Amino acid sequence: MESQEPQVKNSPLMPLMYTNRVALKTILESGDGETGLVGTTVVVGGWVKSSKEVKKEPLPPPQSPPPAAADAFPAASHGTKDVTCVEILQSRIPFFRTIIRVLGGSASSPAVRQKLESLIPKPPPPSIFLLDINDGSCVSSLRVVIDSAIVPVSAGQILPTGTCILAQGVLGNPSALGKQTIELTVEKILHVGTVEQDKYPLSRKRLPLDSLRDYPHIRPRTTTVASVARIRNTLDFASHTFFQNRGFLHVQVPIMTTTDPEGFSEKFQVTTLLGETSKKESPIGVSDADGVSPETVKAAIQEKSSLVEQLKRSDSNREALAAAVQDLKKTNELAQQIETREKSKPVTAVKPDLVNFNADFFGRQIYLTVSGRLHLESYACALGHVYSFGPRFRADKTVSAKHVAEMWTVEAEMAFAQLEDAMKCAEDCFKFLCRWILDNCSEDMKFVSKRIDKTVAHRLEYMASSSYDRISYREAVEILSKVTDKAFETQLQWGVPLTDEHLSYLADDHYRRPVIIYDYPKAVKPFYVRLNDDGKTVAAFEMVVPKIGTVIIGSQNEERFDMLNARIKEFDLSKDQYEWYLDLRRHGTVKHSGLSLGFDLMVLLATGLTDVRDVIPFTRTHGKANN
Repeated sequence: MESQEPQVKNSPLMPLMYTNRVALKTILESGDGETGLVGTTVVVGGWVKSSKEVKKEPLPPPQSPPPAAADAFPAASHGTKDVTCVEILQSRIPFFRTIIRVLGGSASSPAVRQKLESLIPKPPPPSIFLLDINDGSCVSSLRVVIDSAIVPVSAGQILPTGTCILAQGVLGNPSALGKQTIELTVEKILHVGTVEQDKYPLSRKRLPLDSLRDYPHIRPRTTTVASVARIRNTLDFASHTFFQNRGFLHVQVPIMTTTDPEGFSEKFQVTTLLGETSKKESPIGVSDADGVSPETVKAAIQEKSSLVEQLKRSDSNREALAAAVQDLKKTNELAQQIETREKSKPVTAVKPDLVNFNADFFGRQIYLTVSGRLHLESYACALGHVYSFGPRFRADKTVSAKHVAEMWTVEAEMAFAQLEDAMKCAEDCFKFLCRWILDNCSEDMKFVSKRIDKTVAHRLEYMASSSYDRISYREAVEILSKVTDKAFETQLQWGVPLTDEHLSYLADDHYRRPVIIYDYPKAVKPFYVRLNDDGKTVAAFEMVVPKIGTVIIGSQNEERFDMLNARIKEFDLSKDQYEWYLDLRRHGTVKHSGLSLGFDLMVLLATGLTDVRDVIPFTRTHGKANN
């Protein structure tokens, strides 16, 4: 089927693929200047951000020509020029007046003449509708002008905020009614998607971000969330560009896995066993038992049984006895239905050691992955440099502005690489992303700098060009232990994980730029990280960034079979689940290292926002998953 949108010819603006609509970005951010587009006919579409109706001065009534047959049918109606309903109506007014003179006569009373005049249909007062529409392609909105005398608009139809409109018109210089540098005068409305204004969440201006979280399907229409989405898209593309340009292959790793790379993280378990339980349907008629407790039915059975016994002992009405017996029978059936209902209720808490996972879909316990690095290793040990990009899951109920249950992560693994190489890759990647967003998302960065954080662009520029300090975990502890002007909530000593508060002080207050901390105690890092020669620390690192905290973590992984096997036992992990991982050390082992970049945190940094829930399209948090 061919597109229903009109073909606009001789337009210097290229329409979007698969549609004749021109993206507003190509109009409002034209490299040749917007004034060079004046006179161009285009089709645009978007959602109304604001609307205003301006009443026009009514046109003076046309002079009545002499009554003649030709006047009854104006030439305009016979021509080929397209005319509006208003124009047709106005062209017929002289004809109606002629009829009134013929019917009323010169001697008719003024009252009769006035009544006849009132019967003449009057066109609606002309108006100009000023709409600011946005299609999500850029920050700015386009002023759209609709003249009701040219393009009919229903009476009282103001096209409120949230209305979707597709229109064809001519680009022109702005009128005195607006501040835009270019506007569209509509010639034809192709589509109007109405909105229930009283229910539309964005009818109120400047809805707080925390309120917008309740409407994740609508909030992309706000200027802020739309800018965040475009910045996120730019960083997504930049992440792939960085690794692709450096010889990495993109590998998709599984979301469901039998292993836990971290060794001590809260995991989401995937099972179909509870689903099988819920499929046990109750007998027909069990709905009669809804809301009835077993105790109530038992009491009713005792009462009805007593009644039946009394009727049997007496020679009373046999029909009454039969009715009582039938009633008791139904009550017993109801009791059985309730018992079945109680047995079929799903178990609210299932202990893994009491569940037969051999009957599950995969025949064993399966979890949503918290990291793809282990699976990525297997491809690195065959293809060299590989990376992956996808969602990772943690069943952590802690409320945090920096972490939610589902977060996207960029992970990379490099064969024949050590810790130093991974730290260099992390620094290069981070600087590349900072520079890319400044060079390729300028308009959105101007918006977030103005609306959210005035220092965000300067901060990205500084981090893209400055050098980063590298310190060991031991050095970090020594620096923090000498701090006298700040009291940390967590008592610091060697071997204890550095908290967000500690990391924030190092990056924001002490160094005031990104810092890389390496050689962590082995107890605070995953089992697969390579053990250092001191036997106490492992070859792991974290890149800590001002305002955000840890954005990238990485490590050199253990390539020695005996060491890895000992670490698996030390973490009390099931060796059977990691036999495939040990195989990589049995058959052609190699030194290798990698990293994980918190993509959502990178978006948070680039936008200047403070809560990760505002940069993820559909957030999954403890107790909340709207859609």
